[in-house]
Amino acid sequence: MDLQLKGKRALITGSSSGLGAAIAEELAGEGVAVVIHGRDRARTDAVANRIREKGALVATAYGDLTVDAHADAVADSALEAFDGIDILVNSAGGVVRSDNPEWEDVTSGEWLKSFNLNVVSIMRMAQKLAPGMKDRHWGRIINISSIGGSQYRGRLHDYGAAKAAVDHYTGNLSKSLAPYGITVNGVAPGTILTPQSLRWIETLRKQHGWTDDLAENERIYTSEFSPQPVPRLGRPSEIAAAVAFLASPLSAYTTGTTLRIDGGVTTGR
Repeated sequence: MDLQLKGKRALITGSSSGLGAAIAEELAGEGVAVVIHGRDRARTDAVANRIREKGALVATAYGDLTVDAHADAVADSALEAFDGIDILVNSAGGVVRSDNPEWEDVTSGEWLKSFNLNVVSIMRMAQKLAPGMKDRHWGRIINISSIGGSQYRGRLHDYGAAKAAVDHYTGNLSKSLAPYGITVNGVAPGTILTPQSLRWIETLRKQHGWTDDLAENERIYTSEFSPQPVPRLGRPSEIAAAVAFLASPLSAYTTGTTLRIDGGVTTGR
């Protein structure tokens, strides 16, 4: 299927590794000029070079999106690189603490850091890039959320609340931008095999005395720790494919929704 994306320009935040990198590769493969973003220059350049070697148009932007000035610089770099951005994929985000503390041990500062990283960073980029989309009367904003925003599991309270806020912001922003030909959607992955999820599984391994066999730990996670109908973890390519569709002109009638891709683990909402 031709997604009609050739010639479009995209900024994928948090694309120096994990889901963001997979999304950038998928879009580049569809003919999109991509801006790779990250805080670590070496990792960001490595992803950019890997995609560039395949013949894609690639630029880079560096900065911490939790800081206003850095976020502004990232947006400005992206806009300058290709004289505009048509597609914004907000993939930057994550869990503030990897040691899975009890809820009462998470500080107010860590709550604020989690919301700044997962929610306010999205707002910063949308406010910078949506005006150009409005001028062209075409644009796509895709926010990477998590099923943690809709599931109550008694852990990662700050992260889950932040991702719930992302889902709400996605729906609200879609109402504001729909009259300008801009769609705003989200993708809520379950547990995907990324460096971040691998660190989470390693934490669980230590806590529960699991073996060093990743395949076995994947089986335990999906059958015992967090049972789901599809007995494996997701792959970054599966998230990237969904993002590519939402970024394409073919998705023009889809806005304000958050697509769950979670192996069937979600049981409600």
